[in-house]
Amino acid sequence: MFLVVGGDLRQIYTAKKLAENDRVEILGFNNNITIPDTVKKHSTKKADILILPLPVSIDNTEVNAKFSNESIPLSSLPSMLKEGGVVFGGKTAGLENIFPNTRIIDYFKREELSVFNAVPTVEGAIQIAMENTAETLFGQKVLVTGWGRISKVLCKVLVAMGAKTDVYARKCSDLAWAQINGCKAVKNLEYLEEYNLIFNTVPACIFTENVLRRTNRNALVIDLASNPGGVEFNTAQELGIKVIWALSLPGKVAPITAGEIIATAILNSLEEMN
Repeated sequence: MFLVVGGDLRQIYTAKKLAENDRVEILGFNNNITIPDTVKKHSTKKADILILPLPVSIDNTEVNAKFSNESIPLSSLPSMLKEGGVVFGGKTAGLENIFPNTRIIDYFKREELSVFNAVPTVEGAIQIAMENTAETLFGQKVLVTGWGRISKVLCKVLVAMGAKTDVYARKCSDLAWAQINGCKAVKNLEYLEEYNLIFNTVPACIFTENVLRRTNRNALVIDLASNPGGVEFNTAQELGIKVIWALSLPGKVAPITAGEIIATAILNSLEEMN
């Protein structure tokens, strides 16, 4: 039996997908949230597999459960799991102290989850760009920084939409791949006044004060990088450059797809364990 505890709308659809394979119970969704008919509310039964959200906790004390009327202490979780059970969660650092001698798997580290999550992230980023600019992406000169999973998908979409897409990356091999994919390689950040739209995917601060002072003041910068982000936000605000830090887009723009991606990663892990 699976027990899904806490999270956002993604976990609703994770539970629904898992219910195609086994009994699923859910806890932490009593705030006017509709539960699928195939998913049961938490009973007194202990779970074989405990599914925690992404991230598991925000304060390292309680489960991240935005739709729960009551707090769910992390310390209460072991009582919900059978001996020899397995715990899944996203960003699970610290759980080993709560679940000693228990197998803990961080589904956020699964490569297939990261790859598939890039799609709703990119769709959300494109949506943000279209809602916050007065130009079409077709024909617009756009800069993408980095050449990871998200930027690869993003560049593919931008090129398909007719955007003149430039890519900045440190590795020559990354720049070569960007060129093969229809983009122009950029080796430095000197001519930023040319871009009205910039997407950052680098999870390190590359848009420092010196870089921002060379940036077009009318540009929109969409930062897709995780904490701490890639932009000196206070400096950008002082200079009048609009920055949107777009975190956790899969759960916001496509919770059904994002939830099913998490479920698939969990099922893949279980299959590999067996």
